[in-house]
Amino acid sequence: MVVLATKLYVEGDARQRSLDSLRSLVDNEVGDLDVEFELGVRHDDFPSVTIEGDDATVARNVLGEEFGEIVPDLEAGETYVGTLESWDDDGFVLDAGQGDGVRIPTDELGLGQGTASQIRERYGLVQHMPLEFVYGGDDEPSRLAEEAQDRLYEWTRGNGRLNVNSATRAEVRATLNRAGHAQDYVTVERLGLLEQSVICTEDTDPPGLLASVGEYLPAELRCVVP
Repeated sequence: MVVLATKLYVEGDARQRSLDSLRSLVDNEVGDLDVEFELGVRHDDFPSVTIEGDDATVARNVLGEEFGEIVPDLEAGETYVGTLESWDDDGFVLDAGQGDGVRIPTDELGLGQGTASQIRERYGLVQHMPLEFVYGGDDEPSRLAEEAQDRLYEWTRGNGRLNVNSATRAEVRATLNRAGHAQDYVTVERLGLLEQSVICTEDTDPPGLLASVGEYLPAELRCVVP
């Protein structure tokens, strides 16, 4: 079994649609392998994939690489993926399946000046989005991994983004198109199962796009302005 580092925290019909979306994503990744899989959802909303078949080990590795993996124990100095659970002026708390979460102090974010709350706004980070981190253990603070830092810095050098949570990639694309913004974005990048990043075209103003589509998306929306 592999536990994916992306959360399924919506309820009702949205939960079933999200599960169906995840099933399709998993099938896209491992459907050509000699395996059968079954989806489940843990009490902490992390989805699990039970895999059987001759290629089970390969399939587990593929899914861990694509989504990140929640593991039972963290080792100091190793890189893992957690989801952005909460934040305050002093840092981020990432949920890596370890109960109280992993705190990343502001000084260990590596994302420039300001409080952690200000940094979150600057980079348009929505709750539950996956982020790589290096676990510090008992003796050192945990820190945001270079992979995450580089990706977020790159966001500020592009055309701008609108980040969304609580919706699948297909739902975000359908909403943008229905609201008349089919020409205003390049693509919708999947950050997690329910966290998406709309990459704007050069002439699109991210705050303007947020104002236009916000009423159609019952979600948290944050802009990245280059």
